[in-house]
Amino acid sequence: MEEKWVVLQKGADFAGMAERFGISPVTARLIRNREVTGDAAVEKYLNGGLADLYDAHLLCGAGRCVEVLTEKIRQGKQVRIIGDYDIDGVMSTYILYCGLKRCGANVSTKIPDRMKDGYGINEHLIDEAYEAGMDTILTCDNGIAAIGEIAHAKELGMTVLVTDHHEIPYSEEDGVRTYLRSAADVIVNPKQEECGYPYQGLCGAAVAWKVVCLLYESCGVPAEEAYEFLEEVAFATVGDVMDLTDENRILVKEGLRRIRHTKNPGMRALIFQNQLTPEQITAYHIGFVLGPCINASGRLETAQLALQLFLQTDDISALKIAEKLVELNVQRKDMTAEGVEEAKRIVEEGNAGEKVLVVYLPKVHESLAGIIAGRIREAYSRPVFVLTKSEDGVKGSGRSIETYSMYEELCKCSHLFTKFGGHPMAAGVSMKEENVGAFREAINHECELTEDDFMPKIKIDIAMPADYPTAALVRELALLEPFGKSNVKPQFADRNLAVLRASVVGKNRNVLKLQLQTERGTRVEAVYFGDVELWKTYYSEKYGATEVLAALHGQSNSIRMSVVYYPEINTYQGMENIQLVIRNYK
Repeated sequence: MEEKWVVLQKGADFAGMAERFGISPVTARLIRNREVTGDAAVEKYLNGGLADLYDAHLLCGAGRCVEVLTEKIRQGKQVRIIGDYDIDGVMSTYILYCGLKRCGANVSTKIPDRMKDGYGINEHLIDEAYEAGMDTILTCDNGIAAIGEIAHAKELGMTVLVTDHHEIPYSEEDGVRTYLRSAADVIVNPKQEECGYPYQGLCGAAVAWKVVCLLYESCGVPAEEAYEFLEEVAFATVGDVMDLTDENRILVKEGLRRIRHTKNPGMRALIFQNQLTPEQITAYHIGFVLGPCINASGRLETAQLALQLFLQTDDISALKIAEKLVELNVQRKDMTAEGVEEAKRIVEEGNAGEKVLVVYLPKVHESLAGIIAGRIREAYSRPVFVLTKSEDGVKGSGRSIETYSMYEELCKCSHLFTKFGGHPMAAGVSMKEENVGAFREAINHECELTEDDFMPKIKIDIAMPADYPTAALVRELALLEPFGKSNVKPQFADRNLAVLRASVVGKNRNVLKLQLQTERGTRVEAVYFGDVELWKTYYSEKYGATEVLAALHGQSNSIRMSVVYYPEINTYQGMENIQLVIRNYK
């Protein structure tokens, strides 16, 4: 697919910034590219710690929520936590459960079954809690949009406390939005209009943690004990793909430090079962190795299994659950691959001309819709909805591109859904099966995207000669970690690199090692982990198959590569050298 490479051109006094903060001008430019401006913000970005976290008292409703919980604890009332079946929901539930238990609460948990219960709080779960003698329902990572369901709980005389981070639901008429509010006794969500909390980007687990911080303060529990939950807050922040900016950046940095020395048997077991050690763990491992195991339990069985993992007190029990979660994730990967192939076939046969791809896969497990949608979005660079058949109609998940606010677009055809919600970049929908065609037509009719919006834009931080990075610079780049959404790994670019040798390596012959030569005549080592056959095809079409064959035999050839890369230190037999990891090529 054709790509547009864009070099970021943000101005600042990089030399002065480098001198003030003891960093290189390259690192200074990278920080500016991440929209961090002003000395105070740069200092916080580089060195922010626990002292820089915002006061939980500023979170609208959090103080009142703790007042209610403290009184319920004093009265011995039963509290039921209702979470969600993804990483954020599991971690939110864990934090609230352990926090309330520590303060002497009579507390239990319920994580909805994805297939049987659906997302978040619903009347069935409310009735179940009521019949079990629950006085109070405390939601986490859900509840903000449960207007009717919470009204039902209030009719039963229950106390309802909502902690959430999702967008506030609204209705719109003649371009005027009216934000909706449930009858919950307390709502804690930084996205509320009346909330003056300085940072809106918290995940559900972070909101839950803020409440626990205040609860510990109210109940006389040492504040340091609340910091033990930063492992779970970091895990959820990365796993729920939140922006790694401002306060989230500190929460993840501090949480990762604790994960690397974790005492939680469940966390340790999950890490070891994935052939890792705690000391190795980065945001990448949470997002792409450990986190998917947690999500797999909610997708294919029950997320209660993942919650139980972190509640274990002995290594053997934790190991058994971790083994099961890893097995489920392998199963999930296989099922996903089949679903992606089927989705691509459908797109190629009839949907390829749509601006917004709506793919109906009735036989695919509904829990995999979001993952498949993400893969199809990557393949076609278009907003994608993948719909699957469910017991009561059709359910689906959407994944978007930067230029398309998915939740807002869904609001324009909300009459077609029985339920919907989400963010600009992702959303979920439920509808009657007969509305699938009408949804495809309506969502495309409303779409105002142009062809330029569909072209993937590769953002390059600095056009930097491939032989410029040194080991010292690569080590300094670690100051920018943790990498993730809105704080992506830096990307550099160079052009007109001669290919001295290309070789296909790896157990599965799926890695391309390259020896390149810059325009200045310097030799550099590079590696590419993408589709090797596609690389061969691309340069065969551009320069001829004989030239590619020559490169693969280390012979003189005419191939010249432009690359987007990230430099890493490669250590072999005690020797260090710089190796470029190629992300994109032309």
